[in-house]
Amino acid sequence: MSEVEFGTAIQNYEKPLFGFAMKLTKDDSDAKDLMQETYVKAYTNKDKFREGTNLNAWLFTIMKNSFITQYQKTKRRQTYVDNSEDLHLLNTITSSNEGARNLSLNELESRVDKLDEKHKHPFLMYIKGFKYQEIAEKLNIPLGTVKNRIHVARYELQEYVMRVRGDRFHMN
Repeated sequence: MSEVEFGTAIQNYEKPLFGFAMKLTKDDSDAKDLMQETYVKAYTNKDKFREGTNLNAWLFTIMKNSFITQYQKTKRRQTYVDNSEDLHLLNTITSSNEGARNLSLNELESRVDKLDEKHKHPFLMYIKGFKYQEIAEKLNIPLGTVKNRIHVARYELQEYVMRVRGDRFHMN
């Protein structure tokens, strides 16, 4: 299939793709961005499309996967601490008073600033989305040391939050 034929073929799916994008994003501007990203990925990977297969399904899969990837990136940026086995913290902090909630986050950010530098730096990199291995390489320290330092930072923050909230919490 030539590039022109491919372009014409995918344009035939513009309306259903836009409807699907709207269903996923619930925002006109975000839906248009998702459409554009889908088209770019389709053109970039057109050599992977096999003639005779379902172009509609292929395009919808590209769109769905693009949306999921973007959603995960956004969630990672909005999450201060992950919800791993030993910590289910910031995303579960709720308050009916927005001011009190912001105060809690401000206090926690202040507490992060007070962490020992050797724990704070790997922890901040981790919450920004770096993987353990990436942190180890960038800081030139062993992987096990990175995991330990992030664990210690989490533990200290968890202890602080539980103390502030007044919860009785037993650590294993």
